[in-house]
Amino acid sequence: MTTITKKQKLSVKKQTAGAIIAIIFAAALPQIFHVLGAQAGVGNALGNILLPMHLPVILTGFLAGPFAAGAAGLISPLLSYGLSGMPAAALLPFMMIELAVYGICAGILRDVHIPDTLKVLIVQIAGRTVRAGAILIGFYGLNSVIRPEIIITSIKTGLIGIALQIIIIPLVIYRLRKADNE
Repeated sequence: MTTITKKQKLSVKKQTAGAIIAIIFAAALPQIFHVLGAQAGVGNALGNILLPMHLPVILTGFLAGPFAAGAAGLISPLLSYGLSGMPAAALLPFMMIELAVYGICAGILRDVHIPDTLKVLIVQIAGRTVRAGAILIGFYGLNSVIRPEIIITSIKTGLIGIALQIIIIPLVIYRLRKADNE
């Protein structure tokens, strides 16, 4: 994984592979959480709390760049919706926008020399801000059924998932860098 430690352009083949892997994980992880949530009697709450789609998309941005992760962010919610009907149809475009922004921002920041934890925090703020803007435009400009209150509600509900991303993603990147240097 020399692409993490060195500024090096990834081949289209590696970017495509990264996008495909991210799409598979971003679509599969929520399915696992839906099953676990159903067995625990909490329904979709685990997915809303732990945000399993976000992790592979953001990580792919840091590993494979903005194009791969942006594409994964757009496609994975569609695939998940096709497999399970989740996210709900009304939320689907906002989720696609949010995840695409996460991936693109992570890809842009991948070679920036700031702490990885700060990078993940910046990515989170950017994705949530763009999603909030899209929800406001949808509600006030396009008569979307998604109400603006969901902006704060989803942040509160997802705080554990956001915290896990801020912890897990830098740890994964650290381990990959360490393995690359050995």
